[in-house]
Amino acid sequence: MGLRRFTTWRVSAAHALAVMLFMTGTAHFMPASVTVMPNAQDLAAMVPDFVPFPLFTVYLTGVLELAGAVGLILARTRWAAGICLAILFVIMLPANIYAVVENIPLAGDPATPLWIRVPEQLVYIAVALWGTRSASRPAFLARGADRPPLDLKTGEAAIDGPKQTSFR
Repeated sequence: MGLRRFTTWRVSAAHALAVMLFMTGTAHFMPASVTVMPNAQDLAAMVPDFVPFPLFTVYLTGVLELAGAVGLILARTRWAAGICLAILFVIMLPANIYAVVENIPLAGDPATPLWIRVPEQLVYIAVALWGTRSASRPAFLARGADRPPLDLKTGEAAIDGPKQTSFR
């Protein structure tokens, strides 16, 4: 692993996001007796009324955050993890808005004001996408050096290069 793992800003950003997700994902499983950080009950209170099974939703999003953290660390899954996490961050934004609107405390503290929380969420989405942009993509999406480029008109492999059009 070593320091070579952090040779680019993008990879470093992906790892930093993974550390944050490990911390926040862990909070989803904390018992109510934990008061130094938000616990599962605090987070379940944030789930909007239209979402069924709030505690199950908290556990599910905790698992997804932890899986996303692992996915960001592994180069092979970094790109897919970044895309999935960006989607997850968008899906979870209503819970953060709901917490502010309904004045729901987290670990005894008021929810982060929207003028901070929404831009913060946008930063998480941006880092998830930017930090994983150069990561390897799944084989069905990759166009490597060993595969010919696609002809933009037909969508088929351009074996002999792009077709020339005659203007006679």
